[in-house]
Amino acid sequence: MTKRQRAEQIIARLEDEYPLADCTLDYDEAWKLLVSVRLAAQCTDARVNVVVKDLYAKYPTPQALAKASVEEIEEIVRPCGLGHSKARDIHKCMNLLVTQYDGRVPDDFDKLLELPGVGRKSANLIMGDVFGKPAIVTDTHCIRLVNRMGLVDGIKEPKKVEMALWKMIPKDKGNDFCHRLVYHGREVCTARKPYCDKCCLSEICKKQIS
Repeated sequence: MTKRQRAEQIIARLEDEYPLADCTLDYDEAWKLLVSVRLAAQCTDARVNVVVKDLYAKYPTPQALAKASVEEIEEIVRPCGLGHSKARDIHKCMNLLVTQYDGRVPDDFDKLLELPGVGRKSANLIMGDVFGKPAIVTDTHCIRLVNRMGLVDGIKEPKKVEMALWKMIPKDKGNDFCHRLVYHGREVCTARKPYCDKCCLSEICKKQIS
C-alpha cells in the first residue's frame, strides 16, 4: 500500500467516525479566531474558550483590543499561560489589523504570516476555517498521528510535515482531515497511550508508536 492509498483510506474512515469536523475553538468573527489560536499555544482549547469570553466582553472589536494596553490584555489572558508574550502578540496583531486592513483579517496566506504571533499553523487554520481555502494544520495531534500511521516517516518539523501531506491529501480534504485528527488524537490515539483496540484505523495504521 502506497502512502497515498493509505491516506485515502484513513480519510474515508475518519470521515465515517467523525462526520462533523470543525474547529474546537469558539469564534464568530475571523479576528477572534486569530486571538484564540494564539492563546491556544501550550493551552487547551477548552480553557481558551472560557478566557476569551471575558476578553471579548471588555474588548468587543479589534479596534478596542488595539487601544488596550498589553498589561490590560495580559490580566485577562494570564490563565492561558505565557500571558505577557501572548498579550503582546495579540496587541501588536490587532494594531496591524486596524492600521493596515481596516480591522479585517486578510485572506492571503503570506499576509497572515506577517501578522505578529501568526505562524503557518495559525495561518492555515484561518485560511481553511474562515475562508474555505485549502489548508493543512500541522498541530501536535496531526504530527503525532501521521507519523504513527506511516503517512510520514519520523518527520516532526511542522512545515515539513505539511509539505509531505500536501503530496497525498486532496486539497479539498486537508482542513477537515486535520480537524478529525484532533478529535481522534484526543479520544483514541492519545499521546500517552493509543487505544488501538478501539481504533477505526487499526487495520491500516502502521502503528509506529514510540
